[in-house]
Amino acid sequence: MRILFILENYYPNVGGLETLFKNLVDDLSQKGHEITIITNKTDPTSQIHERSGLVTILRYKFINRYLFSFLAIFPAVRHATRHDLIHTTSYNAGLPAYLAALFTGKKCIITFHEVWSNLWFKLPYFSRLQSMSHFLFEKLLLKLPFDRFVAVSNYTRDQLIHAGVPDDRITRIYNGIDYSKYQQHGAVTSPTFQFLYFGRLGISKGLDILLPSISILRKEIMNFQVTIVIPKKPLRLLRIIKNKVEELDISDLVDFQHNLSEHELQTLVHSSQAVLIPSYSEGFCFVAVETMALNIPIISSHQGALSEVVGGKHLAYAPQNDPGALAAAMLLAIQGQWNQTPTKRFPISKTVEDYLHLYNQLLEEVR
Repeated sequence: MRILFILENYYPNVGGLETLFKNLVDDLSQKGHEITIITNKTDPTSQIHERSGLVTILRYKFINRYLFSFLAIFPAVRHATRHDLIHTTSYNAGLPAYLAALFTGKKCIITFHEVWSNLWFKLPYFSRLQSMSHFLFEKLLLKLPFDRFVAVSNYTRDQLIHAGVPDDRITRIYNGIDYSKYQQHGAVTSPTFQFLYFGRLGISKGLDILLPSISILRKEIMNFQVTIVIPKKPLRLLRIIKNKVEELDISDLVDFQHNLSEHELQTLVHSSQAVLIPSYSEGFCFVAVETMALNIPIISSHQGALSEVVGGKHLAYAPQNDPGALAAAMLLAIQGQWNQTPTKRFPISKTVEDYLHLYNQLLEEVR
């Protein structure tokens, strides 16, 4: 099979989208499928043209994800002609992928990670104009007649149906990880309780909830530390977050780290006693799945698919957007008062198997 992936970001970028498609591409190529990836060149050290085995990565200097939506149309159409089908993702890669499929007659799949709808107007760090433009673009994307919408959780599937996508064009395929890369260690004991936040620097990730909760918790107890692992981009948002730490006078309790390798991040997770996920919404949440794979407890907002994905030793707090509620949950964690449910597993082998089945199903329709 020859598959064209059109993705606004790809490895070595960090995020759930990149994790899914890196795992998927690696496994598909090992099974003998030829892969071409069209993506944005955001890392100055990345090669413009990279080939490894059956995988070709074409990185274009489109400056940002918004220009990608329009400028990627031209290479997408050019490369689509020699591929069997196109696979893309929400948000900015969706439009060029759809138009490439329309112009070349190829089948096109879009993996939708989450549908925010009115949540766009409730998130921090966005102006009214930014919220409205993203809201309208999401509406447009949901109206495009992709051959199949892939929902990465039952929650996302329900959101797609609510947004008007026909049920018969939605397939639920959970994201997956390679569990062989995650080795569990023994529990860490430390006189200072170690909390960890890691993941993409995004407006929905709840850092505006986490930082005030640290300030509230320090009034109750002092023997804790919070490590925040985030990328250095977008720079504007990073500055806002670091300025907030100074404003709240919690610099002594917060340690920022950036650009860690996979091994360094796993080592840091192992040295933590709880991982914090205060997101406004999650369509799946790789952070939760990776943390569970390492047998580390989770404190989460339980928003979106988190209630569907999180298991093992964990705590959920409510109201979900209340820093005081998060601080109370952090205090319970320090006191060792956890909930326990069966740990859930999401193997990449199952993800690849389900995508291959979908690919073959769509190609059978062409034949």
